[in-house]
Amino acid sequence: MILGHADLRAAAKDWQTFSSDAPFRVPIPSEESMRTMRQLPIEHDPPEHGEYRKLVEPFFKRARLPEVIESVESLIAELIDDALSQNEIEIVRGFALPLQSRGLTYLLNVPESEAETWIGWGIHVFHDGEKGNALEDYLHAQFDKAGEGDDFFSAMTQATYQGNPLTRDEQMGFANLAFAGGRDTVIHTVSSVIAYFAEHPEALTELRDDPKKLVHASEEFFRVISPLTHIGRVCPVATDVHGATVPEKGRVSLAWAAANKDPAVFENPEDVQLARKPNPHLAFGFGAHLCLGAAHARLILRSLLGELSQRVSAVTVLSEEKNVEKQAHYTRSVGYQSLKVRLTPAQEYDRPA
Repeated sequence: MILGHADLRAAAKDWQTFSSDAPFRVPIPSEESMRTMRQLPIEHDPPEHGEYRKLVEPFFKRARLPEVIESVESLIAELIDDALSQNEIEIVRGFALPLQSRGLTYLLNVPESEAETWIGWGIHVFHDGEKGNALEDYLHAQFDKAGEGDDFFSAMTQATYQGNPLTRDEQMGFANLAFAGGRDTVIHTVSSVIAYFAEHPEALTELRDDPKKLVHASEEFFRVISPLTHIGRVCPVATDVHGATVPEKGRVSLAWAAANKDPAVFENPEDVQLARKPNPHLAFGFGAHLCLGAAHARLILRSLLGELSQRVSAVTVLSEEKNVEKQAHYTRSVGYQSLKVRLTPAQEYDRPA
């Protein structure tokens, strides 16, 4: 595991030594038993990675469109309306999962009603239920009926790579990552932020009094939560990595969560500082493989912070079950399996007409 901020940034840019050309082995743990196709573009090195990435970038850039921003903000306002109308709400499946799923429809430019199917897959489509079978069946059906539209599935059936139409495996590789890549990460971020406000109600007041802090605060939450703990790279040849010998085709972890707590870069790294600046966190990766969904995740969290800080005065946790990653060499708590809360409204809030 590469842990330091500077070392990790250098490794993330050195694709010749630390390669992503490793189907099923870029995620940790590996996903050979969970899907049948290589994820695109993440499981390729440059220059192929860049060529593949260009095919889907227009959809992920939709997060910057005024109409998409408005849709996300309206969605969050609707979900908070619903939460405030209840005595209690389970955040993970009752708030964060619908937010992530319905928000994804705006990116992929598909009917919002499709989100009802996606919500049924749970927090992590590979580990929460049918382990990917439902996703693959769904994706094949979408590509089978895709037409000449401007939605994601139609675009993939019309796209070409190096002069040839995308194969079904390539189409599936793009779609698989689009649905799985930003799912549990967004859900864990949303639930973790709401839980943080339960322990720190003064943070809601701070953001309510100074909305200019919303952008910095969202970046700080991404840094501290680091919903993607790490990602894998494979060494094509035997390599010495900071004194450890990695054998040919052995795997290295780029540990984003550790780098985001590097005290050489972040003063008091365990503390949440809502106005932290500069904040060169690596929650979205670094280099050529910088997360395609970063703009979308930022829009969701920034909008959520704005709405919560204006409309909620307190969050009370009624029950919780933390999500714990258990691997051979570490155990890490990130997000929640269940988080039941009560939201207390901010009485002075007056929604604009």
